Amino acid sequence: MSISEKDAKSLLNHEEYEAVKSAYHPAIYALDRDGLRNLALRLEGYREKAKTFARQKRREAKGTAEPRGKSFPGTAVQPAKKKQVFAHALKVVKKERARLHNLDVRAQNVEAAHRALALRRASQFTHHPEGDPTANPGQQAKGGRPKRVRTPGSKIGSILKANARAQAKRDNRPN
Repeated sequence: MSISEKDAKSLLNHEEYEAVKSAYHPAIYALDRDGLRNLALRLEGYREKAKTFARQKRREAKGTAEPRGKSFPGTAVQPAKKKQVFAHALKVVKKERARLHNLDVRAQNVEAAHRALALRRASQFTHHPEGDPTANPGQQAKGGRPKRVRTPGSKIGSILKANARAQAKRDNRPN
């Protein structure tokens, strides 16, 4: 739900209205990064204050809170509308900040692409002379540890028995 400028002016005091007015076209384009950040902080403060007032009035209407202050608006509607005005202005300011950030990022990307293209073109035209023919060093060692041969446990006993038999034959042989 949007609120007209006339309604916003009737809801807000002068200081608040000036902050909201500077969040819209054409005044927002006159602000730099720091100005946008400061404006966003002010609008967030105003929004939080209106949110607190609206919550307090709702609690008073339900009967869960005591009334506070004499100059406090009568119902929760006016602080809720004020909060909407500030929230919309804050949304506009945040979009403008994001737009400026995206422009900077795009400019940095274009600059980096131009540098990369220049480096590539420079590397294409450099001449690398061929080296002299050299002798082949031959077969190269692979490196690493030698492959481990694993003998299954069922073979270990039979190999031992075969060795024992062969030794017994040699012992029984005449010299």
